[in-house]
Amino acid sequence: MKIAIMQPYIFPYIGYFQLIYAADVFVVYDNIKYTKKGWINRNRILVNGKDDYITLPLKKDSDYLDIKDRYLAGTWSAENKSILDRVTAAYRKSPYFDSVFPVIEKCIMFEDLNLFKFILNSLQAIKAYLGIQTPILISSAIGIDHQLKATQKVIEICKNCGAETYVNPIGGIELYGKEEFKKHGIDLYFLRSAHLPYRQFENEFLPFLSIIDVLMFNSIDRTKEMLNKFDLV
Repeated sequence: MKIAIMQPYIFPYIGYFQLIYAADVFVVYDNIKYTKKGWINRNRILVNGKDDYITLPLKKDSDYLDIKDRYLAGTWSAENKSILDRVTAAYRKSPYFDSVFPVIEKCIMFEDLNLFKFILNSLQAIKAYLGIQTPILISSAIGIDHQLKATQKVIEICKNCGAETYVNPIGGIELYGKEEFKKHGIDLYFLRSAHLPYRQFENEFLPFLSIIDVLMFNSIDRTKEMLNKFDLV
């Protein structure tokens, strides 16, 4: 069995969904610290030919809280409409806007203000839209010592879930060593996405934008084909 483990990101790029697709089980961390300037509560969309951020505003709180203990700001009931307006303005002329926008709107209008639950709902919604069958597990529900860090925590999650293979994004090649995993009977592979250009109006292609961008410019069938465009190294 292949397992992948990631932080929760809002509307992440297609490589994140390739990782879900490649795994038999996908684990999302809810009991790790929220990190600023990462991709947990923000991502990039195409605005007038350039990349720009959409960001979920957070309630001010301790920087030491886990993601599952953070919440969206009290102003979210007004700001969510602003984000939807930005998405509409950016993509209303895209070929798949009419079918994709209701999915994004339902995610943005999700009523639970808990940051982790909000992001998890969006991941589940996009996964369902793409027909990805991989189940998602929540890290805190897995019976391990959650005081473990880094490699040891990953290895224990793999063992608990009965995984023989751990798949990590290619960026983790500097963090994890195959030998360490092999000591525990686990094969480590890194997912390397293919270059996946597509037409973004008349603009020069900008890669690594939010899955929103991918879906607005590509049919479900084409996006499913893109999910398969990766190597495990």
